[in-house]
Amino acid sequence: MGQFANPGPVGLAGFGMTTILLNVCNAGFLPLNSSVLATGIMFGGLAQMCAGLLEYPKGNTFGMTAFTSYGAFWISLVLLIFLPKLGLIAAADPMGMGVWLSLWGIFTAFMFIGTLRSNRVLQFVFASLVVLFGLLAAGEFTGNIAITRFAGFEGLLCGASALYLAMAEVLEAQLGHPILPIGTPRPTISGNRAHIAF
Repeated sequence: MGQFANPGPVGLAGFGMTTILLNVCNAGFLPLNSSVLATGIMFGGLAQMCAGLLEYPKGNTFGMTAFTSYGAFWISLVLLIFLPKLGLIAAADPMGMGVWLSLWGIFTAFMFIGTLRSNRVLQFVFASLVVLFGLLAAGEFTGNIAITRFAGFEGLLCGASALYLAMAEVLEAQLGHPILPIGTPRPTISGNRAHIAF
C-alpha cells in the first residue's frame, strides 16, 4: 500500500480562504454576500470536515478534532444566517452571538495549547484565531462596530497564515523538500528514535 496523502493542506486552505473572505466583510471592504456563504458551506465546512475525517486513519487526533470542529463552525455560521431568513427560527441576538463566539474562543484556546510542540505558523494560526474570536465576541457584546472592523483586519492575518501553511505543505510534498519557512521545531528523542513532536 502506498503512502497516504496529507489531508492537512485541504483543511487549512478551506479554513484560511473562508476566514479571509468573511473578514474582508468584517473589515468593511464588502458586505456579506453569497460568495462568503457558498465558500463557507463547501470549502470551509464540507472540505474541512472531509479533511478531519481523513486524519482519523492517520491517528491524528488534533487534526481530526480541529478540521471537523471548524468545518462544523462554518456550516453552523451559514445556518445562523439562513435559518432566520427561511422563517424557521428567530435570529440570534447580539448576546447570543457573543456567547457563541466566546465558546468557540475558549475551544480554540485549548486547541492552541495543542500546537505548542508544532511549527510556528500553526501556533500563529491558532493564537490569532483566539484573538479573533475574542474581538468578534467583544464587538457583539458591546455593539461597537469599530471592534468588529479591527477584528476583520486581524482575521485577514489569521486566514492568510492558514493559507500560507497549506501551500507550504503542498509545495513540500510536491517538490520533496521545504520551500516556504514554517518554523519547524527541532526533533526530540523518544526511546531509540528521533521524531518531530506534534
